[in-house]
Amino acid sequence: MKPLHLTGDEPFFIVLNTGSGRDDASDVQATIQRVLDEAGRRYTLMPVHDGRQLPAMAQEAVARAREQGGIVVAAGGDGTLSAVAQTVLSSGLPFGILPQGTFNYFGRTYGIAQDTELATRCLLAAQPQPVQVGLVNDRLFLINASLGLYPQLLEDREAYKQRYGRSRLVAVWSALVTLARAHRQLTVQLEHAGQVRTLRTPTIVVGNNELQLEQIGIAESAALQQGQLVAMGVRPVGTWALYGLVLRGWLSRLGDADHVFSFGFEHLTVRVSRTKRRIKVALDGEIHWLDAPLEFRVSDQPLQLLVPPPSLRAERV
Repeated sequence: MKPLHLTGDEPFFIVLNTGSGRDDASDVQATIQRVLDEAGRRYTLMPVHDGRQLPAMAQEAVARAREQGGIVVAAGGDGTLSAVAQTVLSSGLPFGILPQGTFNYFGRTYGIAQDTELATRCLLAAQPQPVQVGLVNDRLFLINASLGLYPQLLEDREAYKQRYGRSRLVAVWSALVTLARAHRQLTVQLEHAGQVRTLRTPTIVVGNNELQLEQIGIAESAALQQGQLVAMGVRPVGTWALYGLVLRGWLSRLGDADHVFSFGFEHLTVRVSRTKRRIKVALDGEIHWLDAPLEFRVSDQPLQLLVPPPSLRAERV
């Protein structure tokens, strides 16, 4: 699909999650307003104070953008971007982002600055580029989807952030504490490319972000360029071995570990033994309950993401 082309006059409809990020929401809002006012660009800020309101606000933004030939913009962490993108995807509208989260893998992948002022200025010069998104049971994810241990890590991380603040150090510390506990092993059946295999693992993660996969050292990251997703898992190990895997991830060598498996795929069915009809799944850091079995695939329709020109792109650090 060819990318859309913008004239530069389209109005922005900005869904702003006031609970995302380390910066004060009022400062973020004031910065966005100042930059867009100076540029003379039409916009509507649509603050969301409760994450549960994101889908409804995204639907309103999409409806207004359709009526006025506009652009939907999401301002928040990766979970916020994913929630708004879920609604934008089927509309075919251009989608802009103003990253506000802790890791911001999605924005960093496409050279979008983590600084609000820089990101807003880049938004003015950006043009839509079709980008791949993953689906699990038709629920969208931009970075990854996971079940088992990884969703527990995310739930504990959010609890630590609420208590100690949002930072990468807090995220790492909460992960170490979570891994120190005993964890249930899942018995899963993986079906793809006409083959079925059964294995035990504490977690299954499906990735759709090249930057994240490269940083932890998963060689199959190149599969994303071929229109695939990447599945990863860990064979049953003890706590100290899990700590070792975390260390390997920090050193970008996770894929070298004997206990780790990974592979690219176009379609993957995951069945969990002894599970009820619904499975807890983390999508870009947000917890959802989905019907079993889980069907992973790449969306037939790409997301029309606003990407800054090469001269304005931030480094992928």
